[in-house]
Amino acid sequence: MEKKLTESIEDYIETIYLESQKHGKGVRITDVALELKVSKASANDAVRKLKELGYVEHERYGQIYLTETGKCRAVKVYEKHRLITEFLVKALDVSLANAEQDACGIEHIISDETFEKMKAYLKQ
Repeated sequence: MEKKLTESIEDYIETIYLESQKHGKGVRITDVALELKVSKASANDAVRKLKELGYVEHERYGQIYLTETGKCRAVKVYEKHRLITEFLVKALDVSLANAEQDACGIEHIISDETFEKMKAYLKQ
């Protein structure tokens, strides 16, 4: 069973993943802080925690890279985000902007059962 992470930590993992996908390389603390609209100090603290948990590799003042474990976790969080957004738009006709925002909160609290049912619904 995966360790339950805080919403904030999952947001950091997802952001690092998306930023590294966008640029095809490591990510800087500044980029993470800007994307999440937090201070560099907050981003630094979160990255330090992610490193302790084994989700990222980061040397002081260097790029942040997801470990394999971090990448797997990030893909799961991002998949939830994408599918919940798609469900809200297609099944409930929610605007994309609101669906994105709502999915960001829902992805952290949704049960596995509900998520699997949403996935199955979208496959129909």
